[in-house]
Amino acid sequence: MSALGKLFEKRRKKALLMPYITGGYPSMHACGHLLDAFIEGGADMIELGVPFSDPLADGPVVQASAQQALDAGVTPDDVLTLASRYSSRLPVVLLVYYNCIFAYGQERFAEAAAAAGVSGLIVPDLPVDEASEFIDVCRARGVDVILLVAPTSTGERIGMIAARASGFIYCVSVAGVTGARDALSDQLPDFLARVRERTDVPLAVGFGVSTAEQAAAVARHADGVIIGSKLISMVRDAGEVDIAARAVKTFLSQVNEELIK
Repeated sequence: MSALGKLFEKRRKKALLMPYITGGYPSMHACGHLLDAFIEGGADMIELGVPFSDPLADGPVVQASAQQALDAGVTPDDVLTLASRYSSRLPVVLLVYYNCIFAYGQERFAEAAAAAGVSGLIVPDLPVDEASEFIDVCRARGVDVILLVAPTSTGERIGMIAARASGFIYCVSVAGVTGARDALSDQLPDFLARVRERTDVPLAVGFGVSTAEQAAAVARHADGVIIGSKLISMVRDAGEVDIAARAVKTFLSQVNEELIK
């Protein structure tokens, strides 16, 4: 069983808290402080984004954070180094676009991720139809490739994803891009039920979760809750990293309390 498989297996009844931040945002030094705040706030896993210039799955908040990191010169190697500093404390998953992997080299990137202690890779622009080779390369090195499923996915496509999935399946809560939303779709329970009919792999929900109450609602149907844009917005609005870290820690602690109930 992979590291992520073991993490979900021992979770008991609580859905896992899975916060996201763009690697190197708002700076490499500040990003480390935020990851510390994630852990202090009760995160079960860390999701780190590798900055990319054309992040098709990301909304304006995450896009802006990626551009700021790129403008500061943050590279995939910088994010891998950051991951290596935290992977001994909590499982770390990278969100990385396939263009970055292709430029780096599939096998070289998988090896670098494994060496950094990365447990999984979320690759939004790699469809399951074209993912087999990369999945095999990563699994040979103990790294899960996390596949995404959307509310618009057909039963046939969900079956294809379920057949190749490991670690967890990233369930996109709404059709569209990342970003905090006032309310989640009332179709989410039915969507997750459709996925569960086809797999025993844990399901984590992302895209739009922005309050502790929303996280608790998701947790009634999912095994993990991913929060990203909300946290990045908090960092952006705080201005100073110490203020941002305190706010992030407090918010995640509140979310964790809701998930434990």
